Amino acid sequence: MRLQKFLSMAGVASRRKSEEIIKSGLIKVNGKIIYEFGTKINPEHDIILYKTKKITVENYVYIMLNKPVGYVTTVRDELNRKTVLDLINLPQKIFPIGRLDLNTSGLLLLTNDGDLTYKLTHPKHNINKIYLAKLTGELKSHEIKKFCNGLIIENKKTAPAEIKIIRQENNFCLAKIKIHEGRKRQIRKMCEKINHPVIALKRIAIGNLKLNIKSGTYRFLSQKEINYLKSI
Repeated sequence: MRLQKFLSMAGVASRRKSEEIIKSGLIKVNGKIIYEFGTKINPEHDIILYKTKKITVENYVYIMLNKPVGYVTTVRDELNRKTVLDLINLPQKIFPIGRLDLNTSGLLLLTNDGDLTYKLTHPKHNINKIYLAKLTGELKSHEIKKFCNGLIIENKKTAPAEIKIIRQENNFCLAKIKIHEGRKRQIRKMCEKINHPVIALKRIAIGNLKLNIKSGTYRFLSQKEINYLKSI
């Protein structure tokens, strides 16, 4: 097994981040510092240390969290803000799959399965993500068309998307938005581009997985849900 795959399976970091850790000389195999991330190891016989800690592969866990507003999607935060891991009490070291920004709530997946994390965050898989958005003003048909056809955000056009008005009020509208890209603050930037800034944003689905738990709570995914994510 390649060393970086083992590190991601053990929950040390994602496979990409594990490669950086190896290059930094922080991994020892049988007492020898390893710098080449393609190094093959045998987890049953080799002793692998990260810094001074022995690394073993734990059982995988797969979590769905309903992230509240006010939590950052990271393992630790330099500004000492609340992180999504503050909401989860598990012995295993887990990582978020993708991100929701501080002021966005809703469905977030977390796991210690580095391979699945890499797969679900890779752009080529085009996994649909559905959001409920409260937007300022009244959406016009030409604005909806522009949104769906793609907008230029930071010199790059967004992929085709979907937006459907659920309810229109005098000063705001509630809309369902579907995208499959994962660019930083993408929906907020797209809505600003059509002059309808986001008031509130909540992710309610990733692929076929739908949010079905209360805000601030989490649950383990079923085997059927895990199999689905691995089949994407």
